[in-house]
Amino acid sequence: MSADLSNTVIKPKNKIGGAHTTIIGGRHGKKIINIISQHPEVKKIIPSVITVKGKGNSGGVITGKVQRPDDRGNLRMLLSHGTSSQEIRIVTTVGDVSEGARVMGELNAMLVDD
Repeated sequence: MSADLSNTVIKPKNKIGGAHTTIIGGRHGKKIINIISQHPEVKKIIPSVITVKGKGNSGGVITGKVQRPDDRGNLRMLLSHGTSSQEIRIVTTVGDVSEGARVMGELNAMLVDD
């Protein structure tokens, strides 16, 4: 007897790791991270330092932009939400700068489409 899996939702494995899993922007920030995690060449997402500039309004529009690759093709993304910003490190399965630049373009395109 075989099981019918046609209606089963398969969740991607959790790609968020690191010392903490705090993401700025609440649900909207987590939605951006979820979009990035769906890319097949993203291996791990590591939330990093959160900085706050000034004493202004902490709310507002949340934006994310994937920035230049390092020598191994890994990327970093800058999330901004009001006066707060957070660096997110993105570990990829690619091995060099040129492939990392391609993945960077694809990820930024995914963020624009949403």
